[in-house]
Amino acid sequence: MRQLIAPLTAAILAFSPLAQAADIQTQLRDFFSTRLTGFSDEVNVSLRNTQNLKLACENPTFSTPGNSRLWGNLTVLAQCGNAKQYLQVSVQAVGDYVVAATPIVRGAPIEAQSVTLMRGRLDQLPPRTMLTLAQAEDAISLRDVAIGQPIQLSMVRQSWRVKAGQKVQVIAQGEGFSINGEGQALNNAGVSQNARVRMSSGQVVSGQVNTDGNILINL
Repeated sequence: MRQLIAPLTAAILAFSPLAQAADIQTQLRDFFSTRLTGFSDEVNVSLRNTQNLKLACENPTFSTPGNSRLWGNLTVLAQCGNAKQYLQVSVQAVGDYVVAATPIVRGAPIEAQSVTLMRGRLDQLPPRTMLTLAQAEDAISLRDVAIGQPIQLSMVRQSWRVKAGQKVQVIAQGEGFSINGEGQALNNAGVSQNARVRMSSGQVVSGQVNTDGNILINL
């Protein structure tokens, strides 16, 4: 009789809600670890709705429809063929993020020595915190920043490559031809941003600023 009890107990535990939840959490951790490659090398996922949890298949396909966030409290779609179920999950991720290495004054350019990387919980950071030092390049601070404070994208602007009133070269390019002309910039713009230009003829055109400060128009 005892020989039958052990396998029966193991089978019951295998199909228990707790065992199923643990298996789904493992699959979700693998899903988010892949999704967070390059951002985090330490990911934990916990289910927030484990009551009556029973999926239609053992290996569902996961996705996060309509959600661009990578961590925190998220809704995950688990799909088994045509069967769909929504899971409420909490994603914790550890990785590098950008903080001020020195005090940064409002209006000052952010230099290489002004910032450094710190490792910690990404899901506990303010929204749109910079995750790479490259995001701080050619940026101007819009506020005072204290040492150790995470730097958000909303706290900086790109340095102007073109300023309003400046004389600029406009290059219109098409298949097999290129036309150059000079005009006056009507707005401030950084690299890869759009600038409006009044040409000598009075016509106003719009194009993208390149690294040389020229305005490129693709026809």
